[in-house]
Amino acid sequence: MASEIHMPAPKCLIENINGQLLANSEALKILSAIGQPVVVVAIVGLYRTGKSYLMNKLAGKEKGFSLGSTVQSHTKGIWMWCVPHPKKPDHTLVLLDTEGLGDVEKGDNQNDSWIFALAVLLSSTFVYNSIGTINQQAMDQLHYVTELTGLIRAKSSPDKHEVQDSANFVSFFPDFVWTLRDFSLQLEADGQPITADEYLENSLKLKQGNDTKTKRFNEPRLCIRKFFPEKKCFIFDRPAHRKYLIHLEQLQEEDLNPEFREQVADFCFYILSHSKAKTLSGGITVNGPRLESLVLTYVNSISSGDLPCMESAVLALAEIENLAVVQKAIAHYDQQMGQKLKLPTETVQELLDLHRATEKEAIEVFMKNSFKDVDQVFQKTLGDKLEAKRDDFCKQNMKASSDYCMALIQDIFCPLEHFLNQEGVQAGETLRKYLDSKEDVADALLQTDQSLTEKEKEIEAERMKSEAAEAANKMLEEMQKKNEQKMREKEASYQEHVKQLTEKMEKERAQLIADQERVLALKLQEQGRLLREGFQKESMKLQEEIVALQKKQEESSSCNIL
Repeated sequence: MASEIHMPAPKCLIENINGQLLANSEALKILSAIGQPVVVVAIVGLYRTGKSYLMNKLAGKEKGFSLGSTVQSHTKGIWMWCVPHPKKPDHTLVLLDTEGLGDVEKGDNQNDSWIFALAVLLSSTFVYNSIGTINQQAMDQLHYVTELTGLIRAKSSPDKHEVQDSANFVSFFPDFVWTLRDFSLQLEADGQPITADEYLENSLKLKQGNDTKTKRFNEPRLCIRKFFPEKKCFIFDRPAHRKYLIHLEQLQEEDLNPEFREQVADFCFYILSHSKAKTLSGGITVNGPRLESLVLTYVNSISSGDLPCMESAVLALAEIENLAVVQKAIAHYDQQMGQKLKLPTETVQELLDLHRATEKEAIEVFMKNSFKDVDQVFQKTLGDKLEAKRDDFCKQNMKASSDYCMALIQDIFCPLEHFLNQEGVQAGETLRKYLDSKEDVADALLQTDQSLTEKEKEIEAERMKSEAAEAANKMLEEMQKKNEQKMREKEASYQEHVKQLTEKMEKERAQLIADQERVLALKLQEQGRLLREGFQKESMKLQEEIVALQKKQEESSSCNIL
């Protein structure tokens, strides 16, 4: 696990070359080396609105991301800066600065929409930066949020409860922070002072009416309210006199407006204290390699003309990781067996007991690190590999036992052979005489056999047949015992897999129910607000989503684990 990130300057993560988005391999390599959970803060906004200045402050640096006045065409796309998180030990802060939206030189609004969508998909905190107040012009400029329903999919297939796919956005969208630069109004309503958050809440209120103008007014506000789980607002005074703004990067702290400095400090404190680690559905914490996989999956989907899909991205990530986890579990098994097993064992059961204990550890390794193993495909693969390992060790044990016995026999007879070779001719003659003396015994046995009566021969034949049958039965019993032992081992292995799978699925179900309850609470809160504002129609639409979610909760609570 990377404990310290050495990234002296930002690097382009997603390049924007002639309207084509490409993942930068060097930046992906940096992500792949970050084993810690990542807190991903992305900022988007119009061209030259001071986004990069805030990101540099979050990085704890005066310089880094290019400021608006110096942005050139080569600084397109999404830029990344990974730094150790200053407030969360063992976490990495990943800052994503996007190219300015609405640049007339680009002439491609679709490209801006994809940049906006990617910033939403990759971040755990999404910062929208704009100039001035929240008026209709500001909302019109935020039209990208209304396009997300046509750019992002939550599920790879339609929801069986027949609600819109965007109803699931709130379950995985980041927290939303609106930063208002050069804000010149007094924060008050009805003559009373209000907070910046209350100002945002008031600005997101809907208007009554069904005409086109009212719908255009309500749509972006409704999307922000429904899609983003948490919403926060910060206002900033002008940082310095206008003529100094083009040199903002070179200005000393004491040259900046004191109120602006205080506002920036408040913003940074909040973001660094409240921004959560990036997670996927099911509470899966994202680290560097997982973020790398998400970047590749989303960018490849866009490049191929498909819509980025959260569910598909998670399943693709799970397939890559679960395959690696199977190898990790097998490596643990091999290491432990290599350290603890001494062949040959006194009994076969001794080997099987060691296998069972080590198998349990290997399954634990798999359960701890795997996720989204649909139909337990990878767990079954692990089970097959462990069974093959057990059978191979049994064969090795038999061979080692056979070799050991052969070595013992050789230890017994080698001295005699050595003695005979050393004693020369006399030793050979003595051995020949000894063997010749045994011929009399053989002759006597032959004469005895010939003198047996026919009756005695029949009795002897029956005895030999009985002994052969007894030997055959004994062999059959041995085979049966081995088969029963093998079946017991398979059953014990199966039960261990089931036990650990059941425990894992119980935890996952508890996490799923908790996630559903969190989303349900957000939807109920928004529904209550719509009712208070008198929007019955929108409230009824939200009620359909709430009912569908409640049905999912019932299914999650009542379904059997296996």
